[in-house]
Amino acid sequence: MNTTITGRHMEMTDALRAYIENGLKKIETHFDKVIDADVVLTVEKHRHIAEVNLHANSIRIHSREVSTDMYASVDAVMEKLGKQVRKFKDRINRHQPRRAREARSYGHAIISLEPEGGNGREAATEEAAYAHHVVQHEKVGMKPMSIDEAVMQFELVDEPFLVFLNADTSRVNVLYARDNNVYGVIEPEF
Repeated sequence: MNTTITGRHMEMTDALRAYIENGLKKIETHFDKVIDADVVLTVEKHRHIAEVNLHANSIRIHSREVSTDMYASVDAVMEKLGKQVRKFKDRINRHQPRRAREARSYGHAIISLEPEGGNGREAATEEAAYAHHVVQHEKVGMKPMSIDEAVMQFELVDEPFLVFLNADTSRVNVLYARDNNVYGVIEPEF
């Protein structure tokens, strides 16, 4: 397992590092492929925040807990992560495999467009003057999945939405949570 442990506004002790690695080893037994774990520990005034991003078997699981003690935060986030992993494993065991029609392969092409007009430099400097500042850039794997699989993946991450490639329509969709455990799907119309 590749583990990255980062401490923000705090000293990372060997005992705390060993405590976290021991907790992650218990979770590692649930997965058959190599997993990566990113652990971020943060201290903000009296709040001790433990955050774990787990990448395993082509899924991402995110957990975050806050308490007044770092060891309590680590215990809570490991317990929450364990529940999420067990929930995921239960759904995988109950999940039915795709039919042959749904297991088709997908291809894509990337097209680059040159700026219109005469001089390309003038257009580039004009665009740079009005460009927005990107704070975070994240690449998302576009594995084809059904809406049920997307809901399962969405429940494992602590994000406001999930972008996925719909296996039925071969289009990019966005899944988001609504009130009372109801989900919405945004599908492009062409």
